Amino acid sequence: MSSATLSPPPRTLEIRGLGKSFGGIHAVKDISFDVKTGEIVGLIGPNGAGKTTCFNLITGFYSPSTGQVRLGGEDVTGKKPFEMARMGIVRSFQKTNILKSLTVFENVLTGHYLEARQPLWRTFFPGRTVREAEHSVRESATRIVHTMGLGHRIDTPASALSCGELRLLEVALALAAKPEILMLDEPAAGLNSQEARTFGEILKTLRGTLVRSILIVEHNMSLVMGVSDRIVVMHFGQKLAEGAPADIQGNKQVIDAYLGGGNQA
Repeated sequence: MSSATLSPPPRTLEIRGLGKSFGGIHAVKDISFDVKTGEIVGLIGPNGAGKTTCFNLITGFYSPSTGQVRLGGEDVTGKKPFEMARMGIVRSFQKTNILKSLTVFENVLTGHYLEARQPLWRTFFPGRTVREAEHSVRESATRIVHTMGLGHRIDTPASALSCGELRLLEVALALAAKPEILMLDEPAAGLNSQEARTFGEILKTLRGTLVRSILIVEHNMSLVMGVSDRIVVMHFGQKLAEGAPADIQGNKQVIDAYLGGGNQA
């Protein structure tokens, strides 16, 4: 699948002055950054910095107290998660949504829900259009499984997968929704060094093929620095720094934030 087949046309995700307060506490305050077409952007920061809250604001799981989310210049602030997904912004979660009793292929097949909607009567009286759609969905699921390096496990129940394989399957499920912008929340959690390296290499192959852009929250610094074109650093709910990985690694404020802790609830 080439990038030329992706739709809709390329669009930039713009975050402008985004904020969220809970009972007077600013979980996120005045965050602004872009995810441009073709970019992998890393969102990092100490525990409690507000990264997952920021994800929830972008994808509609939380309503912002302030600011805007724009996609291709269109204001999409406050859209419901399913609406954001239909517009091409799809996220993964820290907690797995894998169906352990199903095989790898069956899990990815169920993930094509956005594409496979059809009237109930077509289920009982399938015509050529329905059969062709089902064939297309199965082909897509197979392609995603192999792209994620799980081809040798395609018929294996998810319950039998290793931690690393489960992480790959979680991304495969998100890809099944045909995202334009894929948002990954700590996808390498629990992986060992070799698994993380493998995951990073696979992640880089997704850009321009199955997705246009990726926004990733990750604590594995080796992984996020190795795959990202640009890094946004959060600290105490605010943006501390933004730049190329090499610049961020040498930024004294960033180093102090990590070494100094900065853990907030």
